[in-house]
Amino acid sequence: MDVVSLVETTVAGLGYELVAFERHGGGALQVFIDKPEGISVEDCQLVSNQLTRLFTVENIDFERLEISSPGLDRPLKKESDFIRFAGEKARFKLRKPLNGSKVFVGVLGALADGIVQLDVDGVPVAIDLSNVDKARLVPTF
Repeated sequence: MDVVSLVETTVAGLGYELVAFERHGGGALQVFIDKPEGISVEDCQLVSNQLTRLFTVENIDFERLEISSPGLDRPLKKESDFIRFAGEKARFKLRKPLNGSKVFVGVLGALADGIVQLDVDGVPVAIDLSNVDKARLVPTF
């Protein structure tokens, strides 16, 4: 079993969603978790303790483990993210230009057949998820 699957299964078993898992130089592992009511320091501590024990048992080598919330500008990675955050403002960076642009900011709409609808200042834009390099929520204050 690969590390990401192991982490996702463990985090889900604790009642959290794995938003992202990243490996960095020097053996650092970064895990972003979420739940509908938000993430507290205690949530991060619980997941950190559980993953530390798991990595010891599974003999997974690491130097540092960071657990955190995805933040207000949460990345959107899975189709379920686009559905969950429909109606929210998001920023897309595309792999290939669409209508002459690679960056779009607008309100997330419906998702169907791998195409997400985005309202960019009243103009509908259909974005194929396979063309998305990065997508993040845009915090509004």
